[in-house]
Amino acid sequence: MNEPDPAPGERRTPSRPPPGAPQPLDRAGTALNDAFRLLQAPPSPADDSPRPARRLRTDHESVEEDLLKLVLTVVELLRQLIERQALRRVDAGDLTDDQEEELGATLMALHDALSDLCAEHGYTLQDLNLDLGPLGPLLPRAD
Repeated sequence: MNEPDPAPGERRTPSRPPPGAPQPLDRAGTALNDAFRLLQAPPSPADDSPRPARRLRTDHESVEEDLLKLVLTVVELLRQLIERQALRRVDAGDLTDDQEEELGATLMALHDALSDLCAEHGYTLQDLNLDLGPLGPLLPRAD
């Protein structure tokens, strides 16, 4: 059933499919289902033992500890970024001697406070480094 093109300025009214014909959303849902089915991971070779599924621990205590570790990681990342920026400014000669002293003392105090928080919760600063897979670690190694 081809309808003639509308005259300029007229709007085409959408035609309804005949009863029993698949609806556009049904066709889209079927296509998505087929795509997901095709995208499933290929089976592993027979000689490889399957990896155990990673289980999420969702008990109250582990969630709190993971959140704390994430917050400490973000604070450490920011501390390192601020420290690098401060070193750039010192190298460029943008700071007075007093500003350099104050900035150095502040960064050392922040480092000590973060180390104390980590120790209080059983972490080291190295424990805060996240593995980003192919991108490598989040935090550079401390020298």
